[in-house]
Amino acid sequence: MPVFKDGHQLSLLSGSSAYFSALAQDCETARHEVRLETYIFDFTASGQDVANSLIRAALRGVKVHLLMDGAGTEYVPPEWQARFDAAGVQWRVYNPLGRLGLLIPSRWRRLHRKLCVIDGSTAQAVGFCGGINILDDFYDPNHGALPQPRFDFAVRVQGALVGDILDATRSLWLRQNAYLQLRERKLQAAMQTWASARETHTRISLAAGHSAENHAPSALSAHFARAALLLRDNVRHRQRIERAYLKAISQAQHEIIIANAYFLPGGKLRKALLGAAKRGVKVKLLLQGRYEYFMQYHAARPVYEVLLSAGIEIHEYATSFLHAKVAVIDAHSAKAWATVGSSNLDPLSLLLAREANIVVLDGAFARDLRERLINAMTQDGKQVSAHEFANRPLLQRMLDRIAFGLMRLALSITGRRY
Repeated sequence: MPVFKDGHQLSLLSGSSAYFSALAQDCETARHEVRLETYIFDFTASGQDVANSLIRAALRGVKVHLLMDGAGTEYVPPEWQARFDAAGVQWRVYNPLGRLGLLIPSRWRRLHRKLCVIDGSTAQAVGFCGGINILDDFYDPNHGALPQPRFDFAVRVQGALVGDILDATRSLWLRQNAYLQLRERKLQAAMQTWASARETHTRISLAAGHSAENHAPSALSAHFARAALLLRDNVRHRQRIERAYLKAISQAQHEIIIANAYFLPGGKLRKALLGAAKRGVKVKLLLQGRYEYFMQYHAARPVYEVLLSAGIEIHEYATSFLHAKVAVIDAHSAKAWATVGSSNLDPLSLLLAREANIVVLDGAFARDLRERLINAMTQDGKQVSAHEFANRPLLQRMLDRIAFGLMRLALSITGRRY
């Protein structure tokens, strides 16, 4: 169970424009430390603005730690490597692909979370968590310029959770340093660094082990949100995000809205959604409607039929790329629940990747997110008709089944059940 803490000021940020603006502003006022983790760091257009903010902070003497995933960020341009190094930005690439790339199953475990913490040990600490990469909203590395911005969210956090984000980013950075020291055959230094990482990781695990019910709302709760940070890794936090979804869905009474870029729920999640619909809960899904990747696009569609037959609404977002990983449950009730983060509801996110979500128990925050999702459905989405879907072209149905089969084969290779 996640531990919920009181007294948070939360700002819901939509798209890279809002996220980068807030991130750059906080970097400009940083005094001690900036830690940033991202799957993709692209140096096109506004991505350069973030890079320059990190450089300016480092030149002022702020300690800047940047960790980028080796699959999402395969290539850091030499000119930016030189600028980072000259300014003193400490940057690392997580799990580089190497020559064989993703042909090696162990390399499917990616750093997919998007976290940032600024001056995390001070009273002015600020944190960020969400699904937005350092990637301009109007640009895609595979598809070029986009006519409309990518649809995604992040949250700016002030309050106790910033300490949790600091511990998470610090622990992973220390682990990366330990691996580097081992490759350089600095065994003693690596052992010391690894011990520091384990100490930080243990602190995270102990905090996460407490029940939310042990934290009664404080007097601040009337004005500030309760929230929890959920981390997913392959050691102690294997199912934390999935379990949070399952519990929230099982307790839903009125409405469930999920927006997810790569949606392929396993048996437990499908059963939970079908059970909610059977109880009379309105379930609405906002999913990817624009072709991006073969596997993610086609493998999700065999699941549509059973969901549509249960009365679950599916809306496909096709104005631009949907990249959001958010959900809102019972936004207009006293038990409003919302989550914003990096975790898709698919096997890669829930079984393999490092992910991070924030769960918020706050009606105002939930209603804000709900309104944005409903607007996206009605203005930029198209509801999937059960009849039309059942009669989609034969070729499309074949591609859907092929992709679904390949996904199941990939899971069998990893040895994971989903």
